[in-house]
Amino acid sequence: MKRVVITGAGTINALGRDVASTLEAMREGRCGIGELDIRDVDRLAIRIGGQVRDFEAESVFNRQQLTLYDRFTQFTLVAAAEAIAQCGLEFTGELAARAGVVLGTAGGGVSTWDDNYRSVYEDGKNRVHPFVVPKLMNNAAASHVSMQYNLKGPSFTVSTACASSNHAMAQAFQIIRSGMSKAMVTGGSESMLCFGGVKAWEGLRVMSRDACRPFSANRNGMVQGEGAGVFVFEEYEHARARGADILAEVVGQAMSSDAADIVMPSKQGAARAIAGALHDAGVSRDEVGYINAHGTGTAANDKTECAAVADVFGPHADSLMISSTKSMHGHLIGGTGAVELLACIMALRDGVIAPTIGYEEFDPECALNVVPNEAREAKVDVALSNAFAFGGLNAVLALRRI
Repeated sequence: MKRVVITGAGTINALGRDVASTLEAMREGRCGIGELDIRDVDRLAIRIGGQVRDFEAESVFNRQQLTLYDRFTQFTLVAAAEAIAQCGLEFTGELAARAGVVLGTAGGGVSTWDDNYRSVYEDGKNRVHPFVVPKLMNNAAASHVSMQYNLKGPSFTVSTACASSNHAMAQAFQIIRSGMSKAMVTGGSESMLCFGGVKAWEGLRVMSRDACRPFSANRNGMVQGEGAGVFVFEEYEHARARGADILAEVVGQAMSSDAADIVMPSKQGAARAIAGALHDAGVSRDEVGYINAHGTGTAANDKTECAAVADVFGPHADSLMISSTKSMHGHLIGGTGAVELLACIMALRDGVIAPTIGYEEFDPECALNVVPNEAREAKVDVALSNAFAFGGLNAVLALRRI
C-alpha cells in the first residue's frame, strides 16, 4: 500500500481567514465565539456562535459565481485555494485525470434553504431562482472545487453529521493508499449559522447560551461554528520526488457504527474506532502523544469520549494530552474534523498542543489531561483526530510526524 502525506492546508473559520492566523489563535487560546450577527437573532434562544465575521463574499467572487455558491461553498473554495497554492501541484494531464475531491458536510446549502423558504412562505413569492437546487445540494462544494482545479478523478461528498469531514478524509486516504490516485483534495465545510439552522439545533436542547466548556464539570452544551478546512493528500513518493514540503503523514483510519441510538453516544463504538485507527496505522498505544477530541461540551459526549480513551489506552491514557478546539472555534458540524486536523498538524510539526479553553471545574468523569486553558509545548510523534456523530457514526484519523 502507498504512503499518504499532507502537502497543503487551507482554512477559514471563526479564528482566522487562513492557516497561519488560525494556528496563532490556537496557540494563544483565543476564543472566536461571540454574539451572532444574523437576521432575526432576537427570535432565537441561542444567540452565540463561532461566526466568520466581516466576510464579504462580493470581494472574493463575482456576481455569476454568487448565484451558484452557497456560503458553505464559498468557504470551501477559499480554503481550497490556500491548500492548493501551498502544495504547489498543477492538475494537468494524467495527474488531473486521477486526482479528485472528497469533502464532508452535514447541511450543505442551509443558508440557501433558509433564504428561499423565507421567499416562498414569508414573502409569498411563487418562483425561486433556477439555480437554487445546484446551489444548495450537498455536493456543490466538491463539484465547484473539481471544476475550479481540473480534478477529473473520484469526486464526491460524504454526509455523516459531525463525522463528515473525518469520513471524507478517511476515504481520500484510502483512495491514495490503494494506488487509485496520486493526490486528493479533501476536508469539509459547514455554514448553518442562519436563523433556520440555529432554530433547528435549538430543538435538540444541547446548545449552550454562554460558552463551550468541554470536559469542565460546569459545561452546559455545544456552540455552533462555521467555516471550512481543506487539505491536499498526496502519495508520499510522488511528493518526495518533487520536493514538496510535507506537513504530516496520514498513517491510519477507522470507522465504526454504534448501531445503538440516534443521538446518545456509545463508549464501545467510539473505542472501536480509536483502536481500529491504531491497528490500521500499525502504531502502539504508547506512541500516541496527542488526541484532538470530539469534545463537544455536552455532558454525554465528553464523559463517553473520555471513557473510550481510557479503555483503549489503559495506563497510557494518563500520559496523553487530549484537547477540544471546539472551545475556540465552535462545532462546525460536518466541517469540524477538517478544522480540527490543523491542531493535530500543529502538534506534530510545531510541538504545540492547542488548549481546551473555558475549562473551569474538574470533572471526575473526564479525568484526563485535557490541556486546560493554555497551550503546551511537547514533542509528539503520533496524533489522533476523533469525530463521533449523531446516528452513532464514528471516524478516527491517525497522523505521524515526518
